Amino acid sequence: MVSSDPRQLVSSDPRSRLPTGVDQGLPGGAIRRRSAIVTAMGDQTAGGDWSGSVIATEGLTKDYGSVLALDSLDVNIGDGVTGLVGANGAGKSTLIKILLGLLAPTAGSAQVLGLDIATGGEAIRRQVGYMPEHECLPPDVSASDFVNHLAQMSGLPRSAARERAADVLRHVGLAEERYRPMGGYSTGMKQRAKLAQALVHDPRLIFLDEPTNGLDPAARDDMLQLVQRIGHDFGIAVLVTSHLLGELERVSDHVVILDSGRLLRSSATTDFLDTTGTLLIEVIGESGAQDRMGHALAEAGLPCWPRGHLIAVDTTRATADGDVHDVIRDTACDLGVGLVRIQADHRRIEDVFREGGEHVVAAS
Repeated sequence: MVSSDPRQLVSSDPRSRLPTGVDQGLPGGAIRRRSAIVTAMGDQTAGGDWSGSVIATEGLTKDYGSVLALDSLDVNIGDGVTGLVGANGAGKSTLIKILLGLLAPTAGSAQVLGLDIATGGEAIRRQVGYMPEHECLPPDVSASDFVNHLAQMSGLPRSAARERAADVLRHVGLAEERYRPMGGYSTGMKQRAKLAQALVHDPRLIFLDEPTNGLDPAARDDMLQLVQRIGHDFGIAVLVTSHLLGELERVSDHVVILDSGRLLRSSATTDFLDTTGTLLIEVIGESGAQDRMGHALAEAGLPCWPRGHLIAVDTTRATADGDVHDVIRDTACDLGVGLVRIQADHRRIEDVFREGGEHVVAAS
């Protein structure tokens, strides 16, 4: 029986034998973390000590002859949500296949959850969930039967698999639709079903390949919230790929950027979003208010330029007397325009690509 005590939330330590917990912030409410698998399998899937890194690669190389897919890749990925970014052909899919033990590297080594990919492929796949990007669901099968079947393939007994499948489908928001054939599902529902099958065997790590692909804005927000909750509330490490960089800025704790098989950058998401020394200003008023404000700020010693409906001010080259914010405020008052906001401009993940010569699609 699932506990109704909201204090019995899951432990943040993914190695512990976790009690049954309740998640009241997601559709359906209840999800069991590891209890069913620990009971059925005796927790035989545990790897070595991976408290430092969930994924670690050293000199990882994959050479196809005509294409060098990965070039001496050294990267460490920890708990939480990690975004994997790169243009088509950057090596993202090759990296995931190697980490799952499905593809042998040409050189180098890697560990996943403390297990060596060269010898522990089966054990790795037992502990990892994978949500593919492309359509892969049998149209004449219900989500309930599909997820239940995959749970049993993962080693759960029939009764435990059925219970686990029901819990996970409620967790992803398919409680009411789980008995319908998936061929009649919307794109958003299909994505949720794919997420459910990635979670049903209670993995310690999941790979999500473009989880918001094809979703409308509302469904995309719901999916991103699910991804964030999985990584933060349930102690399951997440590696998520997306070409919409704004999404990764919203949900990722860490971002790994690949460029033609090489590591372009790996750092905490907050490190990408440092302030640039530029202020963004929005004003309202009669026609031409933005132009008048820009000319006045330039005359006052604040280098500026238009950025859409905003005015960008470079504070690093300012020659105005006094505090920059005070000069902006006083200038707006003198011109009789309304000052809507002054905010610091931050770098974006896309700026790293721009600096490295990459061309990727950024989120609007």
